[in-house]
This record gives sequence, structure tokens and C-alpha cells, in this order.
Amino acid sequence: MDGLLNNMGEVVLLYGVKIIAACVIFLIGKRLAKFFSEFTERLMERAKVEKTLSIFVRKLVYVSILVLIIIAALAQLGIQTASIIAVLGAASLAVGLALQNSLSNFAAGVLIVLFRPFKVGDLVEVGGVIGTVSDIHIFTTELYSLDNRKYIIPNSQITTGIITNFTAVDKRRVDLVFSISYNDDIKLAKDVLMDVLQTDERIMKDPAPVVAVGELADSSVNLICRPWVRPEHYWDVYFDLLEKGKLALEKSGITIPYPQTDVHLYRETQ
Repeated sequence: MDGLLNNMGEVVLLYGVKIIAACVIFLIGKRLAKFFSEFTERLMERAKVEKTLSIFVRKLVYVSILVLIIIAALAQLGIQTASIIAVLGAASLAVGLALQNSLSNFAAGVLIVLFRPFKVGDLVEVGGVIGTVSDIHIFTTELYSLDNRKYIIPNSQITTGIITNFTAVDKRRVDLVFSISYNDDIKLAKDVLMDVLQTDERIMKDPAPVVAVGELADSSVNLICRPWVRPEHYWDVYFDLLEKGKLALEKSGITIPYPQTDVHLYRETQ
């Protein structure tokens, strides 16, 4: 009887020590996981990495360390962890295959955050949509089109296509084409259009605006009109020049050939 009690005492003592050691490993490991995850986030913030990415990486570091700590605690209890690691590996592979598209969007989101081809507030053309970026997430990017429609575009569609950023530089060129009759005075028409450009304070002096003959078409002489403006003034100047240019040409006696009752716009950025 005494031997049985001694054996039971040894077993309890042995497993008690293991349980206490496993609990200590888990508690200390949990604190370390929290410390390293927060430390990683602070480093990324100092490097001015996008907040969304730094939060995601912090959580990823925390979960990864915590999983390792749990495996170490189970090993301390004498549990065979090789099978657990194999199951986790197989599960990770299955999840990776199931979430292949999501992972590609995630990788694309990381690239967008790191290389910053655009930022919130920029006017861009991505995924076949022109609009203003309202938010950048890890998996998707949100933007509002020119007619105020909200688009949510998967990041993989953005990085695999052409990205056009209209506000990345401090000036944009408005490209207009005004058609006049062959019987009209070309020099007069050019002077009229240049006067319209020079009276608009939103048009930049440097680079200087250009008015020139762009094409001798079948039924008209096409004059190109190319002023430079700030990105935020682009559309206002575009619409104003369409109206003011047409009215100024008609007032000076210039004929806009039929059936072209309005000016034509050729936009390289459309």
C-alpha cells in the first residue's frame, strides 16, 4: 500500500511539475508574443508603413508566436507534437489552396501599401475605373467615380494592370480640338483661342499654352488647344474652355463646320 501511494505521489509530482512548467511557458510566451507583435507594429509605424498593414502584421506575428508557444507547452506535458505540426501544415496548405484568390489580393495589397503608386485622395484609373481613392485595404481598394459611384476593386486586379495616377504630379494638360472652316482665317482663330486661354487665371503660364494647327481634315481645319492646369482645376477649365472657345470663335465670325455644332475633345487621360 505504501509503495502504491509512493508511486502515485511521484506521478502526481511529476505531472504536476510538467503542468506548472507548461502553464509558465504559456503565460510567459503569451506576454512575449504581445511584446514582439507590438514592437513590430512600432517599427513599421516609424518606417511610415500604412496603418492597415502594420496592424495586420502585428496580429500575424502575435498568432504565429502564440501557436509556437502552445506547441512548446504541449511538448512539456509529454504530448507528441509532431502529429500536431503535420496536421497544422496540411491544414495550412488546404486553406492556402482554398483562399488562393484572397491571398493574391493580400499580396497585391501589401505591394500597393509598400510601393504607394497612389494614396487616398488621388484621382486614378485602375481596373478599368476612373475615380478618387477613398480607402486602401489589404484585400481591396475603394474609390468613387466621377459620377460618385462607389467601386470596390480587388487589389490583384490593380497590380496586374496599368495604374494611371492623374494627381501624382502638380499639373495636367487639357487637350482640346476646335474645328473651323477652310474659308476662315486660321491666324484669327488661333488668336481668339489664345486670348481665351490668357484671360483664364487658372491656366498656368509655365508651361505656356499652345494653340496650333493639328490636322487638315476632310471638311475642316482642326486647331489643337493645349493649356496646362493644376489637377484640381482640370474639369472646371475643360468645361469652361469648351463653352468660351466656341462662343469666342462664333463672335469673331469663325464658322464651325456642320455637323460639328460643338467643339471636339480628345483626352489622352480618358
